[in-house]
Amino acid sequence: MFFELVRKANYDMRLDKLLSSLGYCSRREVRALLREGHVTVSGSSRLSPDMHVEPSSVSVDGEALDALPPIVLMLNKPAGHECSHAASGPSVYDCLPDRFRVRNPTLACVGRLDKDTTGLLLLTDDGELLHALTSPKKHVEKAYRVTLRDTLKGTEVALFASGNLLLDGEEKPLLPAVLLVLGEREAELVICEGRFHQVKRMFEACGNEVVSLHRARVGKLELGTLPEGEWRFLEPLEVELLRQPNQA
Repeated sequence: MFFELVRKANYDMRLDKLLSSLGYCSRREVRALLREGHVTVSGSSRLSPDMHVEPSSVSVDGEALDALPPIVLMLNKPAGHECSHAASGPSVYDCLPDRFRVRNPTLACVGRLDKDTTGLLLLTDDGELLHALTSPKKHVEKAYRVTLRDTLKGTEVALFASGNLLLDGEEKPLLPAVLLVLGEREAELVICEGRFHQVKRMFEACGNEVVSLHRARVGKLELGTLPEGEWRFLEPLEVELLRQPNQA
């Protein structure tokens, strides 16, 4: 709420609160950061923690500040990384600047990708958008590139599209999904649900096994050419695509 007021009113913020909220330091560490000359305001380094500043006038180590909340990031998730702040091994947050771990409000993954799954992962501090993209009622499309252990049988397209596929241990059939065959063991699968290990379990129901899984699209937003392990901020128009993911 505080940052929304800043955006709308375009008024000044206390420098120490601004820097700590964006994760550059704690409120107690601000003085050292200023004393060592890491921070400038409109080019000046003669600063005090309690001074009020325009966020756009502040630089840290010569770089403009990160964007104020709300933000949305796109990450090309590498294999072996968990979508968790408390991962026992590599985490997707390791791909981001350290300060992003302690931003306030916190950055959260928009849904999760399995540890061995790669591709498009969104992170945001926008609770409304997070709910819109993860709510089961929204039926947001996700497109995956799948490599399989065995050759496709030829019955999978009709089965997945039928709306009758019942996963092991569940009582409600899956919603219809679109399967595009790309090769004997390669396919693209578009689903509009997010059940536990859904893609892998769908192929297991056909007697097959997913060898590799890569998410290429969420709603109308595509991963594109972003290199693996790299991230970027989404543009405003891209965020609007996410807010209306299934509309033409």
